[in-house]
Amino acid sequence: MNIKEKQSKISLVIPTLNEEKNIEKILSDIESSDIKIDEIIIVDGYSKDNTVKIAKKYGAKIIYDTEDGSRGGKGLALRRGMNTAKGDIVINMDADCSNLPSELVLLIAGIKAGYDVCMGSRFLQGGGTEDMPFHRKFGNKLFVFWVNLLWGMQYSDLAYGFRAFKKDVINDLNLNSDGFGIETEMSIKCAKRNLKVLEVPSYEKTRMYGEGNLKTIKDGWEIFKVIMKEVFIR
Repeated sequence: MNIKEKQSKISLVIPTLNEEKNIEKILSDIESSDIKIDEIIIVDGYSKDNTVKIAKKYGAKIIYDTEDGSRGGKGLALRRGMNTAKGDIVINMDADCSNLPSELVLLIAGIKAGYDVCMGSRFLQGGGTEDMPFHRKFGNKLFVFWVNLLWGMQYSDLAYGFRAFKKDVINDLNLNSDGFGIETEMSIKCAKRNLKVLEVPSYEKTRMYGEGNLKTIKDGWEIFKVIMKEVFIR
């Protein structure tokens, strides 16, 4: 499939868990923008608030990260959403208002330019973050160094979820992480499969409402385990 030869259809995948205030802001901003999104998929973790009700109001498709009502994880939610998406371009976006809808055009342009994957980076010129204390920056840089060294890449960022994919490369990635290690797994498998990857600058805002689910030590350990696992898998 040559995405450049026809009008691309865009799918946006957003995992949610009790994000009623944030999801209202995100979907409202997208609706009022000039960016044409053909399909918005909310992968919900059985929110207790009005997240699903609000998302339906904006015409989003709702699926759940598990079938039995149990607690899933970010990785599982993204995998289910990406596999469900019908668009030629599939974009992952966080639900906490940290990713700017105005930057969607950069991710889409990267895929239309011929890249298989286009990833936002907080550490390229023009990018930045309001939501990463020193210890998380240090951990991210350390993981980036290891992945670049082991797989011969030049990534500047790793554990950041604002990414776009050609739909037809998603199955080839064969992703299996259930938690916050999913972005690291994506980056490593892109390298292993010699996919054409582009990083574009992205500015990460602080979460607008509520508290996040990321736990620095627990999720840092998960990222480390993903790296070690991929070292021994061809």
